[in-house]
Amino acid sequence: MSSIPELKYKIMTPGPTMVRENVRLARSLECTNPDIDVEFVEFYKETCEILSKCLHTKNESLIMDGEGILGLEAACASLTEPGDKVLVLDNGLYGAGFADFVTMYGGIPTLYTTSYEEAIDVEGLRAFLSDNHDFKYATLVHCDTPSGMLNPVEELSIVLHEYGIMTVVDSVSAMFGEPLDIDRGQFDIVCGGSQKALSAPPGLTFVVVSEQAKKAMDERKTPIASFYANIRAFKTYYEDKWFPYTMPISDIYGFRTALDNFVEDTECFERHAMVAEYTRNRLVENGIKLYGKNGYSNTVTAFCVPEGHTAGDILKRMRDEYGIMIAGSFGIFGDKLLRIGHMGEGAYVENAKATLDAFFAVVGK
Repeated sequence: MSSIPELKYKIMTPGPTMVRENVRLARSLECTNPDIDVEFVEFYKETCEILSKCLHTKNESLIMDGEGILGLEAACASLTEPGDKVLVLDNGLYGAGFADFVTMYGGIPTLYTTSYEEAIDVEGLRAFLSDNHDFKYATLVHCDTPSGMLNPVEELSIVLHEYGIMTVVDSVSAMFGEPLDIDRGQFDIVCGGSQKALSAPPGLTFVVVSEQAKKAMDERKTPIASFYANIRAFKTYYEDKWFPYTMPISDIYGFRTALDNFVEDTECFERHAMVAEYTRNRLVENGIKLYGKNGYSNTVTAFCVPEGHTAGDILKRMRDEYGIMIAGSFGIFGDKLLRIGHMGEGAYVENAKATLDAFFAVVGK
């Protein structure tokens, strides 16, 4: 029988991230039966309420059993009916990717495509909407992880709501590393994941759902074309003390502890901003070109592969020689960009310094 390999890497990727010891220990607590234990239902509800408070919203939060992508699909599955027109804000690979979920559930996506090197301009969107606003909802990406592009989603959502357009926001790789005020942004569904800046293990997604979004789901003319990706399957979970499927209790115990860590970390956002600036400054000072003209994220920095090197070789040498994992990218950015994740447990200067020291040693800077 093979044994579980011992972790030997510093993980500085844009998710999954390193996990604190108290989170790992929480996942080892004795399990009850979450299907029938009323105390667990109370624990789950309380955890969801803490999550909503952290995100500055009165809207209901729900934790779902599946990696962050499940939240994105569930949002589109639950809102989209055949023939619905959906505006997809596209300035990155994940932004464009929303169109696939919309199409999958019968919707008709319209891509609002802007430069992949710049954050989406609020006034540019406003000008577009003046003549193009017949949409049920719009999809937005807070931080488009493959390029590290950060968008002003609160301002964008406010403009969309001026035209009566609901908003679905992917904040998986930004949330808990970038400030986010859901009620100010008037978001209808916000999606997050456990394995990014919250620094819990992968396996959970969560959605924060407005009353307007719930109403739209309840008034559908056609049933939601999914069971597992159906947000309204949780509609009466608390009243019934019954979940639509068995909840991953150990993952949720770990998630709660990671959430408690965030609540206690009063300098979380300032630290993320400081470490991101440190990372960008050191790269630029050593002649490395950052990707993008603006929209730099506090959770991930994307930069160009130095001439004379390949992404694959740099990643391998950093892993094998220095025990540090950073990431390449994919799609149109494949082999062109490298990414350092400075989110959650990685967002400390000593971690960024060790990572950059190793990188510069590998590339001869």
